[in-house]
Amino acid sequence: MTAAHPYVDLLLELAPGDASAWLRDRSQGLTLAGFGAVYAAAGRRLGDAPARLSAEQRRRLVARGVLAPEGWPLKHIARCALVVQVLDAVPEGAQVSWLTKLYRTGDNAEREALLKTLPMLPAPERFSSVSIDACRSHVQTVFEAIACENPYPARYFPDESFNQMVLKGLFTGVPMARIEGLEARRNPELSRMARAYASERRAAGRPVPPDLDSVTG
Repeated sequence: MTAAHPYVDLLLELAPGDASAWLRDRSQGLTLAGFGAVYAAAGRRLGDAPARLSAEQRRRLVARGVLAPEGWPLKHIARCALVVQVLDAVPEGAQVSWLTKLYRTGDNAEREALLKTLPMLPAPERFSSVSIDACRSHVQTVFEAIACENPYPARYFPDESFNQMVLKGLFTGVPMARIEGLEARRNPELSRMARAYASERRAAGRPVPPDLDSVTG
């Protein structure tokens, strides 16, 4: 039997007893056939309460090689654990198509959870098409799930896609401090695009984002 994901153990500490027990029981022996029902029900069972982690909880998670989900809704944490666990049951050659379908058929909350999960999947670079597609979403919370507090873009996006994501963040009012790895990924084309955007804003008599310098350098 596959060992419980660290997030299942975390939710035993954070979530109400009936919700955490439900997740523990459903995650044991989870099959691909049963995944869909459990994944959908996790939203109702775990809910939207944000995770508030202690220093010790963060330390344990980092030691086990997973992200510390500070502020995530509990349902996102549960769905992340379920995806990581069930992916082992998907044939390796079908994992990208399976996850892509899961993203496209999910509701917005399910998409947000999946995008937060990407950095913790095996060979995560395989799933770049899903994450780049998410940057085109008109739903701000979906866009922020990949663009903000998520190490995936800085690690795996090509420059063109990373630049477009940052520029969209400027358009939509995302504080640049929320984009992980921005300083290391700055490049001349991104600086040029940001300066052009600032010039357009000034010419139209509109304010320029106060943190633009973090993009232009």
